[in-house]
This record gives sequence, C-alpha cells and structure tokens, in this order.
Amino acid sequence: MPNKELIKKKINKIGVYADELRPILNLKPNDILGDYMKLRTVERNFQLIVDTIIDINTHIISTENLPAPEDATETFHILGRAGILPAEFAAKFSPVAGLRNKVVHDYDDIDAGKLINDIKDGIDQFGEYAVYIDNFMNQKRAEKYLE
Repeated sequence: MPNKELIKKKINKIGVYADELRPILNLKPNDILGDYMKLRTVERNFQLIVDTIIDINTHIISTENLPAPEDATETFHILGRAGILPAEFAAKFSPVAGLRNKVVHDYDDIDAGKLINDIKDGIDQFGEYAVYIDNFMNQKRAEKYLE
C-alpha cells in the first residue's frame, strides 16, 4: 500500500509550489520574459511540481506492483490504465514530463513565452491531479478497513 504520509507531504508540496507560481503567472508574459529571476522562478517551480508528481507516480506504481514505466511520461499512462487517474486526464496531462525535461536539460530551444502560457493554462491541472491521487489514497484507506 502506498505510504499515505509520504503522498500527503508530496501533495502539499505541489500546492506550495503552485501557490508560489500563481502571482508570477498573473503578470503579463513580457513582464516575466523581461525579468530572468521571474522566468527562472517559473521554470524551477514547474520543475519541482513535475518532479514531485513523478515521484508520487513511481511510488504508487511500485507499491501497487504495476508494470515498470520506461520513462516518466509512461507513469501517467500506467496510472490511467490502472484507474488511479482517469485515462483521458492521464493522456492529456502526461506531456508535462517531456516539457519538464526540455526545461531542465535544455533539449530544444524553448519558446519561453509559450512555456509561460502553457504553464498558466495548465496550472489548475496540478490541483486536479492532487484530487485524483487523494481520492485514490482515501479508497485504499477504506479498502484496508474492509479487509
């Protein structure tokens, strides 16, 4: 069974990182692009959120004895196939892993304006993810008491 305290701490971290992002994302994109500290804050907090989500995914996959993922993106699809995340949400949300890699490893020339808009448009999905994981953990807790 997944470690509920570990998951709870990680879910709380996602909320903290997202709360730190929101005031910056409320600025005009040019105000962020013109201030490297703000831009780096957006990039770093986005990375921290996605890293934390991937940690949660891999923890659940491991403790639930689900198939091992080949990469971070696949962790979302595995949870979707297992019914832990809605499959449609998992498919829609999974590209955050690839975007995180582009930001961290500078694989491609990233369009910073598009990155900001993508994060701004998708920030509520982090909370949606947290709700799905919390629901799963509550279900696991209930199942434990029914055994």
